[in-house]
Amino acid sequence: MEFLDALLDRSWLIWIAAALVLGILEITAIDLVFAMLAGGALAGALADAAGLGFVGQVLVAAVVAALLIGTIRPILLRRLRMPPSGTTNTPALIGRPAMVLAEVTARGGQVKLVGETWSARSTGAVFDVGEDVVVTAIDGATAVVGPLPEPPAPPAPTQIPEP
Repeated sequence: MEFLDALLDRSWLIWIAAALVLGILEITAIDLVFAMLAGGALAGALADAAGLGFVGQVLVAAVVAALLIGTIRPILLRRLRMPPSGTTNTPALIGRPAMVLAEVTARGGQVKLVGETWSARSTGAVFDVGEDVVVTAIDGATAVVGPLPEPPAPPAPTQIPEP
């Protein structure tokens, strides 16, 4: 009985140890449940510091863990699962201009794209060395290129009637 009394006198230590173990478990699970339970355990330690008995500490820990799971966890999960903003990798190359380094045909060629030399093939036309083209798709490590779109014609000047 003395051991149990001594253990309950240092229950804040048990709560901190539980929070550490739950934190380690969260690292392996990455589902945020154990992190919320660890938050409840820390609340239990604070309840002990506030002078509550062991039953009060358990109730505080359970309520805080439930609140964290019900409120904070869904927000954090949405944030973690949100796709990154901006386009990266190969989708970011589509629509970019490139310069032909070796004649590009439907069978192959080379272009300089974003400072790198890429294998390329055309969408049907033949492009000579030095021509500017636009990337229409990426197929593996090959850039599929087509002609640059024509720039829009400048608007016709408007005639202002003389007074």
